Amino acid sequence: MNIKPAARRKARRFALQALYEWSISKNPMFEIEARYRVDNDMHKVDLDYFHELIHEIVKKSETIDDTFMAHLDRKFRELDHVERAILRIGTYELLYRIDVPYKVVINEGIELAKDFGATDSHKYVNGILDEVAKQHRTIERPV
Repeated sequence: MNIKPAARRKARRFALQALYEWSISKNPMFEIEARYRVDNDMHKVDLDYFHELIHEIVKKSETIDDTFMAHLDRKFRELDHVERAILRIGTYELLYRIDVPYKVVINEGIELAKDFGATDSHKYVNGILDEVAKQHRTIERPV
């Protein structure tokens, strides 16, 4: 089955919102996911990807956070929750979804930051994800 880029983009948007909620509330992700599936029009969303993103990012959050924290210019707790969620999604994709080109990962992170983040947070997200890509996608993204 060929997944459309728009369905993946929507999966990332909902994943961002779910991860944002999780980072603030610490509610179990299965409860957050169930509510999102009931409360939102998800028929044009890549639901498998949405499910993978939210559950795998929570499961691997320590490794993911450690990976991008090496490139931060501030303490982790000083990161905005939206930026944190975007960086988690992008870093997860860079580490574990080699099928998604690094340029797509970075572009999607930038777009999420433009839509949901603070003014100019897209520049910050771009810089951090680019550094992660330099470190972990050396075949695609030479240093």
